[in-house]
Amino acid sequence: MSSTTERSSDPLRPSDHVDGEESITQPRLGFVGWLRWGWRQLTSMRTALILLLVLAIAAIPGSIFPQRMADPNGVTQWERDNPDLFPVLDGLKMFDVYLSPWFSAIYLLLFASLVGCVIPRIRHHAKALQARPPRTPARLKRLADFRAVERASTDAPAEVTASIDIAQKQLKALGYRVERYDDKRSSSVSAERGYWRESGNLLFHLALVGVLITVGVGGGFAYTGQRVLVEGETFANTLLDYDSMNRGRFVSDGALAPYSMRLDSFDVTYQPFGEPGSGQAGDFSANVTVQENGEERTGSVKVNEPLGVADDNVFLLGNGYAPTITVRNPDGDVVFTNSTPFLPQDNNMTSLGVIKIPDGLSEQVGLVGFFYPTTGVLDTGAFFSGFGDLTNPTLTLDVYTGDLGINEGIPRSVYVLDTTGMTKVTGRTTDLESIELAPGQTADLPNGLGTVTFEDESPAGATDASQSVKRFASLQIHRDASGPWVLGFALLALGGLMLALFIPRRRVWVKATAQDGTVALEYAGLARGEDPTLATAVDDLVAGHARLMDAAGVTTAVEVEEPDTDTDASEAEDPEADGSDADGSDQAASAPETPADRYSARPASDTPKVD
Repeated sequence: MSSTTERSSDPLRPSDHVDGEESITQPRLGFVGWLRWGWRQLTSMRTALILLLVLAIAAIPGSIFPQRMADPNGVTQWERDNPDLFPVLDGLKMFDVYLSPWFSAIYLLLFASLVGCVIPRIRHHAKALQARPPRTPARLKRLADFRAVERASTDAPAEVTASIDIAQKQLKALGYRVERYDDKRSSSVSAERGYWRESGNLLFHLALVGVLITVGVGGGFAYTGQRVLVEGETFANTLLDYDSMNRGRFVSDGALAPYSMRLDSFDVTYQPFGEPGSGQAGDFSANVTVQENGEERTGSVKVNEPLGVADDNVFLLGNGYAPTITVRNPDGDVVFTNSTPFLPQDNNMTSLGVIKIPDGLSEQVGLVGFFYPTTGVLDTGAFFSGFGDLTNPTLTLDVYTGDLGINEGIPRSVYVLDTTGMTKVTGRTTDLESIELAPGQTADLPNGLGTVTFEDESPAGATDASQSVKRFASLQIHRDASGPWVLGFALLALGGLMLALFIPRRRVWVKATAQDGTVALEYAGLARGEDPTLATAVDDLVAGHARLMDAAGVTTAVEVEEPDTDTDASEAEDPEADGSDADGSDQAASAPETPADRYSARPASDTPKVD
């Protein structure tokens, strides 16, 4: 009979043993079983950590690409600079990361994972807090951090109890939960501490859940709107007066606080020529007048210094120049006049803008303009701006005629001119040069369409061009009542993390046993996880307990006799005097070391006395 047959027929060896012939048949889970398995996987701590990492990675595109809810002008600029790539990224919601379905899916999975992970741990931790410290192990010497001490006693049974009473008070003073365990032969106290570690861990995860809930619910009551204001313009806090608005699903039409805000001036300082950082902007300040509840007050909006109005915060997103342009038809009637914001293209405020004139002329006209605050000319004849402030400003315009595409009901950006159905009549690739204007100058439009004027906004008596062009400020009005709650939960998470990282979880025991004229004391410690300070804590416990017993007069320390150097020297000269072997080895030296000897070799502890 083969060995295989013997193994398979062995009644003591099951058929599915590792060396059995039959393969293991795994039970069918079924639909409910697979659901239970999936829930256990989702609610594991490993999955929660992975989802937290994935959520952090998923938020990276939100800091790389401009977001519509925070920087719609940046999205428009990105579309203009990358017309081919923009539709692909927009389809992937790269410009609406935090509102995208895939980001929401990760968010909800993380929420479910944290809730499913934390709730069972809370129940388990609550039971652990109510449980008594475990019984003292019978053999403490098996633990790695073990100390043994013997102390002389005149009434060993009574002083056993007294020494454990002192140890119990000492451990309570050190923050341990204690439980007394006595039997006929010995008395002991079992102590444990460090439950704040698990409490901090749970607090951290609960705070994360709080952050997720607060952000999710608070986002439904929050709104963010953008408004571009030119100097002298007034904004009313109504939905119709915003350039763009993103509001939560619970924000009603009447939820906006009633107030108005006028941009009085926009101040910018530049580093002058010849100094380090020449041309760089130093400070920005949008000076506004706010009217709220029938009262008027002034304020300023600066970078990273929002202005509080009602329950809103007003932030400064950007700024630039807004040349005032007037267009007249051949009869001299004004068909368009407005201060149009031009978007900066470089640090020296070279700016690009679009003017659309749908009515009043013989055909629809679009103007694409470049504005140069301090005009310079390259060798090729092209203009550039050499400084951000107004020194000798110039406006150039390219004229397009045809269909502006605004009659089709399709939303169009005011900063982009779709030239698909239009004809370029001035500028490069045409027979006419671009129109060039300085403040106060007027030029004829081609084909007898009319005239265009670059208005000079300088006040009366001005001697330079420093105030010839108005400025604009791009403002963001934001309300989010969940901000303080998010901050509170974030601080709780930080506090919980500190507790989980720096509070050790440990158990210690002190056991006293009566012997002939002595009390044998045993000390031991056990850590849950890594605890590099456990050995020091046990040493400090031993030293502190000894001081307290000495102070109370409970037992006395066993003194270690100092060796007699003269006797040792004579014994070294005559090894046979004490029965040593011929090779000089001392039989007494091989005697087992007593617990008292082991502890007496340890350095003294500097632990303060515990009363």
